[in-house]
Amino acid sequence: MAQRDWVEAHIKRYRESNGEDGHIWRGVDGKQNLPCLLLTTTGHRSGAARTTPLIYGRDGDDHIIIASRGGTPDHPSWYRNLAANPVVALQVGAEQFTARARTAEGAERTRLWQIMAGVFPTYDSYQEKAQATREIPVVVLERA
Repeated sequence: MAQRDWVEAHIKRYRESNGEDGHIWRGVDGKQNLPCLLLTTTGHRSGAARTTPLIYGRDGDDHIIIASRGGTPDHPSWYRNLAANPVVALQVGAEQFTARARTAEGAERTRLWQIMAGVFPTYDSYQEKAQATREIPVVVLERA
C-alpha cells in the first residue's frame, strides 16, 4: 500500500470510528502506542481542506505537533498551509474543535521539543538529519 493510501485509510478509520480506531496509533512497526490527532488545514494555494494524522503531545490545554516530515529538507505541506492560515480544525479522539496554530520559538520550543521527544524519541534523529537545512518547527495548537 502506497503511503498516501495508508494515510487516507487511517483518516477514514479515525473518522468512522469517532477516534476509537486511530487515536492511539501502533506506529509503523505495530509495537508503539502513539497518540494521534487529525489536523485539517486550508490549502495555501488551493483553498481546499487538507487532513493529516499526526502524533501529538500536550502542554496544559494546548496540543503540540512537530513539522518533521521525517527530517527531510522541506517543511511538510500541512505546515506551509497553517503558516498561511493558522486557523485549523482538530479531531482528538471523539472531540472536534477549532484551534489556532503558532510556531514555538526559543526556550519554549526547546521545552516543547523535549515533551515531544518523550512521546516519540525518533524526532531527535529527524532533527539531526534535517540540521543542515532547517530547524524542525514545533507547533502549538491553542483552542480557539
